[in-house]
Amino acid sequence: MTKFKTAWQRYGTLGILLILLVMLAVLRPAFFFQPSTVTQILSQSAVNILIALGEFFAILIAGIDLSVGSVTALSGMVTAQLMVSGVPPVAAVVLGVLLGAALGFINGILVNSTGLHPFIITLGTQAIFRGVTLIISDSSAVFGFPASFTRFMAQRISVVPVVALVAFAAALVLAFLTGKTKLGRNIYALGGNKESAWYSGINVKLHTLIVFIISGLCAGLAGVVLLGRVGSAEPAAATGFETYAIAAAIIGGTSFFGGKGKIFGVVMGGLIIGVINFGMNLLSVSSTLQQVVMGALIIGSVTLDRFVAGNK
Repeated sequence: MTKFKTAWQRYGTLGILLILLVMLAVLRPAFFFQPSTVTQILSQSAVNILIALGEFFAILIAGIDLSVGSVTALSGMVTAQLMVSGVPPVAAVVLGVLLGAALGFINGILVNSTGLHPFIITLGTQAIFRGVTLIISDSSAVFGFPASFTRFMAQRISVVPVVALVAFAAALVLAFLTGKTKLGRNIYALGGNKESAWYSGINVKLHTLIVFIISGLCAGLAGVVLLGRVGSAEPAAATGFETYAIAAAIIGGTSFFGGKGKIFGVVMGGLIIGVINFGMNLLSVSSTLQQVVMGALIIGSVTLDRFVAGNK
């Protein structure tokens, strides 16, 4: 059993991804063995990966961020409105991403100042941020972006789209942060045991604030990537994406009980979600049934985390 646990922790996520790819190849070989399939899967996975990277940090400290979908939508909507109003695309993108960080800052401040669990705080801000998105957009879609933005976001290198490269670049930066910096080590320590982290001199509130800023930053970047993928900003964009983010993080080996997880696993988890979504669309599975599958995945993943990996 010990050997199985070790093997699962090291290769479980990759094994799940390979199994899904084999199943898809068997069920739809005519569609699977095409370069465009890889491009579509990576493109669909990019937003999932980015949101999951932020969610990873919230879960790593034994918390959660339910507002990531709403932050993605609001950041994307503001970025779109800025570009349509004449702001240069680069400046609009930077402001949109910074807005995501600011919304994460609000989450962190509220968690620290109220002492409430992040579940309660982000459940509330999820509704607030979505409502603000609907208000500023007048519940209407925004489109007609500058050609330079559209062309850049539609580019690809071989079969890898630019939006996926953005997600992978963000993952590399965050992998360095978690693996090579004192900040990363402190965040892991905070997730492992908050009281022990406090006694060892770690500023718990500061690191909690930083975690939610990172989560908002990733969600803001996801909002920009989503604009590039779909070509418009929808008020209802990214609804329910917090489910995908949580699923990707947990499937990727992040412990729901805090203190354990790797960025590489989160990326694999995001790719798994992308493959599942792509496969179910390819097999004409209804969107309602897709929600059932995603919910079952979360329950199954947490169960494995609890009983197989030995996390309590």
